[in-house]
Amino acid sequence: MPQSPDVLDAVAVRTWCSLALEALGRERAAIDAINVYPVADGDTGTNLYLTVESAAAAVEAVFAAHETGSTVPGPADAVRAMAHGALIGARGNSGTILAQLLRGMAGVLAESGDASHLRTALTEAAAAARLAVAHPVEGTVLTVATAAAEAAGSAPDGARLRDVLDAAYEGARTALAATPGQLAVLGRAGVVDAGGQGLVTVLGALLEAAGGRPRERAVPAAPDVLPLTGDCAEADPEGGPAFEVIYLLEAPDEAVARLRSRLDALGDSLVVVGGDGLWNVHVHVDDAGAAVEAGVEAGRPYRIRITHFAADRVRAGKDPVQRAVVAVVPGDGLSELCTEAGATTVLARPGEPPASGELVDAIRRAHAREVVLLPNDAQLRHTAAAAAEQARAEGVRVALVPTRAAVQGIAALAVHEPGRSFDEDVVAMTAAAGATRYAELAVAERQSWTMAGICQAGDILGLIDGDVAVIGADVPGTARTVLDRMLSAGGELVTLVLGQDVPDALADELGEHVREGYLAVDTVVYRGGRQAAPLLIGVE
Repeated sequence: MPQSPDVLDAVAVRTWCSLALEALGRERAAIDAINVYPVADGDTGTNLYLTVESAAAAVEAVFAAHETGSTVPGPADAVRAMAHGALIGARGNSGTILAQLLRGMAGVLAESGDASHLRTALTEAAAAARLAVAHPVEGTVLTVATAAAEAAGSAPDGARLRDVLDAAYEGARTALAATPGQLAVLGRAGVVDAGGQGLVTVLGALLEAAGGRPRERAVPAAPDVLPLTGDCAEADPEGGPAFEVIYLLEAPDEAVARLRSRLDALGDSLVVVGGDGLWNVHVHVDDAGAAVEAGVEAGRPYRIRITHFAADRVRAGKDPVQRAVVAVVPGDGLSELCTEAGATTVLARPGEPPASGELVDAIRRAHAREVVLLPNDAQLRHTAAAAAEQARAEGVRVALVPTRAAVQGIAALAVHEPGRSFDEDVVAMTAAAGATRYAELAVAERQSWTMAGICQAGDILGLIDGDVAVIGADVPGTARTVLDRMLSAGGELVTLVLGQDVPDALADELGEHVREGYLAVDTVVYRGGRQAAPLLIGVE
């Protein structure tokens, strides 16, 4: 049992995130099962889990930055990191609203985490969440958040932190139990609001982090049949918007005000959260392209996710396929390539490695009895192992092929044959990946020591099998040297993956270099799109 702090300090925030993630991990499937509003797509628990996972990772990063010193982060740093992590990792309607709730709390708790400030924080959070939703509806997570704030405010003067939290938690539970009587679709299904249930779980974790009594973890049973009419018309592909569009947006406040009006006219379930130039946008529309274009007019949208509700419903109704491949890819170009080869992909954006929850989500989307998981990054081995373990607990047979680079994943996918036995397929894919040496080019950000000597900021580094082997002045010359080093041990096929800003002429030049210097070695070229490295190289 955590100690009982008089204030919510950085350690308590870290504990809160950890307990909330653990609780949502246990309850995710049950919360998914009661998700009938605003769309009965069964992902509220998963979206909340992924949102909190991102918040927890951001808090851990703040603590990691203090590892070399003797102090812990300040509470302001911890709560702001939590809010920022939730904002950039928010998924779905429920996750986006939770991110705004955490942001609203962080704005107050950064000043102090005592009982008085906590009351104010919960009030500010509930108000901020309502403002973020274009058309607030009672009987949802907004109702539960408001009830929690009001109950906290009614706690007697001089109450301890845990007493205020206990009042908020009980107020949220009472409000949650009443949601079926406030929203007809919930009443017909016989369930409480899924987003509200998730918020109660998060508040329960906060109570426990403050030393309060453990929360009750029971989640109402799922309905036998999900309604698709009346107040839940959005769940019907023919009666509501066909797409969910989510993206992060860099834009000024005045542009976001115009964006809200435009998106509100395009669809429903509009939630725009954030501030200070960074926003998370969520909307359900029929024209996904128009929703993205509206973001482009307002600023710079990125991390764009588009979900087709009808496609997901059809997939959910079908029997699972026998086998699938899930691959992490560093750019949208390789994502298209792997998708065409039949893989379900997870995009690893520069500086934003996927969390284990995203990998589990991809395994679920693959909808297969057997899954081969290709992390394609040495740094993701623990994350991928955790995702594989979670999927196995859900009844999916998962094999993790320890690919350390995207070119090894391409080699493994090239020999994938669903028709042979699972074990034989995994062995063949593992062998192909293991027979592929990998390299990448990177730009040095500062002077530092490397295995190849001292590099200066701006130097081009050639990394072979993860270690700096070449320091060069330009991309073409460094790439040629790296190829010569790799091919000196032999090879039959060179794979080049070009970044977004690398000209096609470089591929032509390197291909000619290989043909002139190495007999019977073929070269294939792919466009990787927006990826961290300007060039990836594989030699099989």
